Amino acid sequence: MTFFGRVQWERFVGRRLGMTGTHKVMELSKKLTAKFEKLQNAYPVKRSALIPLLLYAQDEFGFISDEMVTEIAKRLDLREVQVEETLAYYSMLHRKPWGKNHVQVCTNVACMLRGGNELLERAKKRLNIGNKETTSDGEFSLEEVECIGACTGAPAMQVNYDFYENLTPLKFDRIIETLDAGRKADPEALTSGALHPRSPLEIPLISKRWGIPNSRNIDTYLQNEGYQALDKALKQMTPDAIIDEVKKSGLRGRGGAGFPTGMKWSFVPKDSPKPKYLICNADESEPGSCKDRPLMELDPHQLIEGMVIAGRAFGAHQGFIYVRGEYRYVLDIMDVALGEAYQRGYLGKNILGSGFDFDLITHTGAGAYECGEESALMESLEGKRGYPRIKPPFPAVVGLYGCPTVINNAETLSSVPAIIRVGGEYYAGLGTPKNGGTRMLCISGHVVKPGIYEVPLGLNMKKFIYEVVGGIPNGKKIKAVIPGGSSCPFLTADEIDIPMDYDSLAKAGSMLGSGGMVVMDEDTCMVDMARRVMHFYSHESCGWCIPCREGTAWLTKTLDRFHAGYGTSADITNVLELSKNMLGRTFCALGDAAAMPTISIVEKFRSEFEDHLQGRCAYKNADALLGAR
Repeated sequence: MTFFGRVQWERFVGRRLGMTGTHKVMELSKKLTAKFEKLQNAYPVKRSALIPLLLYAQDEFGFISDEMVTEIAKRLDLREVQVEETLAYYSMLHRKPWGKNHVQVCTNVACMLRGGNELLERAKKRLNIGNKETTSDGEFSLEEVECIGACTGAPAMQVNYDFYENLTPLKFDRIIETLDAGRKADPEALTSGALHPRSPLEIPLISKRWGIPNSRNIDTYLQNEGYQALDKALKQMTPDAIIDEVKKSGLRGRGGAGFPTGMKWSFVPKDSPKPKYLICNADESEPGSCKDRPLMELDPHQLIEGMVIAGRAFGAHQGFIYVRGEYRYVLDIMDVALGEAYQRGYLGKNILGSGFDFDLITHTGAGAYECGEESALMESLEGKRGYPRIKPPFPAVVGLYGCPTVINNAETLSSVPAIIRVGGEYYAGLGTPKNGGTRMLCISGHVVKPGIYEVPLGLNMKKFIYEVVGGIPNGKKIKAVIPGGSSCPFLTADEIDIPMDYDSLAKAGSMLGSGGMVVMDEDTCMVDMARRVMHFYSHESCGWCIPCREGTAWLTKTLDRFHAGYGTSADITNVLELSKNMLGRTFCALGDAAAMPTISIVEKFRSEFEDHLQGRCAYKNADALLGAR
């Protein structure tokens, strides 16, 4: 009997016996009922409400019950099996209750470099439970998780949806003691590293309102150049003129691919009879990257303004902001800002008397890195598993609901108001040729001042690390740098004296990516780093195509064994060759994202792999491996 067949059989038997599964019938609160009814009518296609409904139901009841599956299926005119298959895909959705306080400790690359593994071990001892276990009293559960978007505040964890960053053993213990006493521990006020003394090398353009009191409030935004660009775009510019201005600016996609934004907008057919859609990709899940979070947290109206202008440029009247599930508090901030914008006439019908209509809603993800890929994101927004689509057709022609669609990153869209306000040529002049403007860089790992910095494209990387970020703690030397997120090929210390723009990084054999820079000092074990990177991609692979699904799993097992001291010389060659054979052989770029950093580590730090064969590990200058041979 298949899994779904067994589930249906158990329900059938339970109902014949007068039961409703193993749990009591759950009655929705008035608040959840109102949320459900609003979401059911918010989308052009009902099924799009599926993932938000599941997550909000889980927030109220602690898990997704059989009864809730039935209830949601009925509300959305779906079969129960369609609900089941979708919820099984997303890591944040679960069918059994966690503890009252669900402690999630990040151990991905940025947190690992600053004590994430040690924090996890402390959590296990303090709570006396293992990974994915719950205390006997049901108060706490513990889970080791992948990147939670708190890289500049590493080591970090979440309890339910609350962020706790820059953790020390004492701070961790105090948080647990407070929760154990039945009180809520104060979460972080805002994204760590977003506010810092400005360096003369920075150019605060889209981050200029960070630090202003009540910066997320619409009145504060209006007092600081807010919605001026929208007024100009609607009343003084044609749609083609907006696109031309963005082309002049040299703005390239800030999500990783670096594709020219104005060109992407121009691909949308003007004469299509179908509705056109705009999606903001705020599913920020690339390890090392956490800059979209403060852009929404501290300046939500800038993103809204950018989306309305973009919609006007290519003729869209409906937009969606897809926010990763872990950023729940940010979703609430965006919803408040949307309400303000509607109330003041910056969203809705006849915006600013221009005759242009534009509606915008937020949409929550539920834990899947793959949904950062644009076609997988659209599948997720349609209420399905986040599997990538085969291209062509491309989203500009056949996208969301089969209609022309533009998908831009949150930083990209947040840059649009400044471009319209100051002019494309001025914006382009801030960067280098074909790399216009400024760039948000999140820098984490072994640096004195981890943080989120806005710098001109083309700033020298070495200068940035030593003059802006304060260099490496304790006088250590740099061993390696991830330039733009964990999917980028690593650079050695000898390769970082280069301009930080898309073309220069490409010539150096790497990428600027999502701007998630991670620095490693001389004591970092590069074999362990390769192991941790591959763990992430193996965990996040959607499993659709064999090279990615099987390749990442095999590489993870091999690198685990190798780092534990059980490797062979043949493993080094096999890891390199398998990674190369994954390149270009998967439906989406996740296979490449796993392969490229691994290839760079093996090729540039092969000596460390050979040292492991002799029982030596670079971690803290250790002379023996952690695992006995």
